Amino acid sequence: MTNRELIERFESDTLLGEFHHVEHVRLAFAYLSECSVVEALDRFGNALRRFAMARGKPERYHETITFAYFFLIHERMAQIPDLKWDEFARQNSDLLNWKPGVLRRYYRETTLQSELARRVFLLPDRGVE
Repeated sequence: MTNRELIERFESDTLLGEFHHVEHVRLAFAYLSECSVVEALDRFGNALRRFAMARGKPERYHETITFAYFFLIHERMAQIPDLKWDEFARQNSDLLNWKPGVLRRYYRETTLQSELARRVFLLPDRGVE
């Protein structure tokens, strides 16, 4: 499936199958491949919120986790431009692990579990180890 097809299916809620962490990373990659970073972040965040709402689970959307992964993906894409998804995933497998995930290098667990982190993007509160 192309990046555009993935985005269209997700935004129209016609994407079949499970939608776990790896699929979130793939979707962010697709948006970043097709849009400017500002447009990609706006569309990605709004699409995830709608997805959670449509399933009766709006509390599942987490702004800090969404933004932090999004910008890590963007940074990695900028380091080696023009990679296709499969190669990007192979070279950045640390981004595909949910627990333990790469964010533990940047955030305290208590920070990520906070209601504030769920509602608004918080800057990292831990140095890179």
